[in-house]
Amino acid sequence: MKIALDPYMLRNVPLLDLPRVVADLGYHYIEMSPRDDFLPFFLHPRVSSAEVAAFKKALSAAQVEIASVLPLYRWSGPSEDERQAAVRYWKRAIQIAVDLDVRVMNSEFNGRPSHPSSSEAAFWRSMDELLPIFEREDVRLVLEPHPDDFVEDGIAGVNLVRGINSDLVSFLYCAPHTFHQGGDLAAVMRYAGPLLTQVHIADSFDHRGSSGLRYIVNPPGSTARVHQHLDIGQGEVDWDLFFRTLTEVGFDGIATVCVFAWEERAEDSGRYNLSQVNQYLQKYAGKR
Repeated sequence: MKIALDPYMLRNVPLLDLPRVVADLGYHYIEMSPRDDFLPFFLHPRVSSAEVAAFKKALSAAQVEIASVLPLYRWSGPSEDERQAAVRYWKRAIQIAVDLDVRVMNSEFNGRPSHPSSSEAAFWRSMDELLPIFEREDVRLVLEPHPDDFVEDGIAGVNLVRGINSDLVSFLYCAPHTFHQGGDLAAVMRYAGPLLTQVHIADSFDHRGSSGLRYIVNPPGSTARVHQHLDIGQGEVDWDLFFRTLTEVGFDGIATVCVFAWEERAEDSGRYNLSQVNQYLQKYAGKR
């Protein structure tokens, strides 16, 4: 298993210094999420080929690898212009990943939950263009249902991944989205089975608690999706069940710590969550 850090809380660290900082926190792997000087949210990549080469050298010097690259684009959006732009951005992002010798990219379904049919149609148009490139470059694509995507439920997300019918497309289970995916993390992970190749680790509260009044969003009837990415133990994700189920299904993929709530103590958070992950893995080692 590769235990990676999503360094979003460290995005003010210069790109070429990032590998050293991550190594100092005890991680050997990075999941490269969006940052303004690399792959910005919903925009064309900003990093040049020369900067990619320099970053690759910095990674080697720090003895840190990129486990996966995470772009976020509107490839299932309601606007065809935005969808076509997203495909262009994806093509450049794939090339950047290949240049960094990365063979895994992960992302979200995107689209709009209020327009599931048209969003899915846009998603398939994008896949028709991009899947041949993933296959040509031998890059795995790992997809997750996300709050406010056209697919939010975990089981439905697994079914859509299965429908893509490619050995290079698999499923990511995001623990802090547990309560938007149906609430039964073990059922989703077991249902995914061998398709489960990546997980995101952070804690969250169950927004459905107190008859749905745990979080009050104004105006009434708002469709906002509320969740957190907290340190392990600060929310209501059942971590014993999470790690026990990973052991049960024989998970041996990428496990990414993706806590976003504590920028003022980002390094302490990174160290703490790594220690927690290792403790849980040791607790359930050999109990398959």
